[in-house]
Amino acid sequence: MNIREKVLIVEDEKGISQFIAAALSSRGYEAIQAHTGSEALTIISSHCPDLVILDLGLPDMDGLSILEQLRAWSSLPVVVVSARSHEKDKVTALDLGADDYLTKPFGTDELLARVRAAIRHTRTASGNSEIARQGTYTVGELTIDYNKHQALIRGENARLTLNEFRIVALLGKYAGKVLTYDFIIRELWGPQASSNNQILRVNMANIRRKIEKNPAEPEYFFTEVGVGYRLAEGS
Repeated sequence: MNIREKVLIVEDEKGISQFIAAALSSRGYEAIQAHTGSEALTIISSHCPDLVILDLGLPDMDGLSILEQLRAWSSLPVVVVSARSHEKDKVTALDLGADDYLTKPFGTDELLARVRAAIRHTRTASGNSEIARQGTYTVGELTIDYNKHQALIRGENARLTLNEFRIVALLGKYAGKVLTYDFIIRELWGPQASSNNQILRVNMANIRRKIEKNPAEPEYFFTEVGVGYRLAEGS
């Protein structure tokens, strides 16, 4: 018997909640609904869902408060769906530990793809730490070889610089997840590094030039404008 992955939808607008639940159920997920923050926290503790879809504008508390409380004890994947489109809200949610952020209105196919990516990430990450030290990560025609410190595109060495490879390796470690500029800078250059992301943008431009067929229409390295970068998730 196949085990159905359980998804908690935290959304106070019942029409939207029912729509998301129907979309998830049609793809084989078990959908649970909560319409307030307090109800959501109770269900998370009692039902142990595999993923949470979280709206930020709840009647009794801000969704960011739920995210902050959850991250104090759990790495349960969270996909935020919100009408808040300002980049500051996206950055705050991602820095608090959200795995992804979708702005309303969104397409069903995109939501389902983000759900699959977030669940796959938790199923395969094995605590994440080893991915960055050994083995390979492959998506499409791109392979990150952690043992040889190389990125291969269509079987050829992309000849990345050390900093370029370190950026690619970090994005590979969290493939499918948006990493904020500040997170990348802190991880690669330490907590005292400048938050100026210009050097990061320059390196990413070089990475795309060496790896993407058309840097203007990337297949692998995506930009969330004003927020950060995401590497495509392998199938």
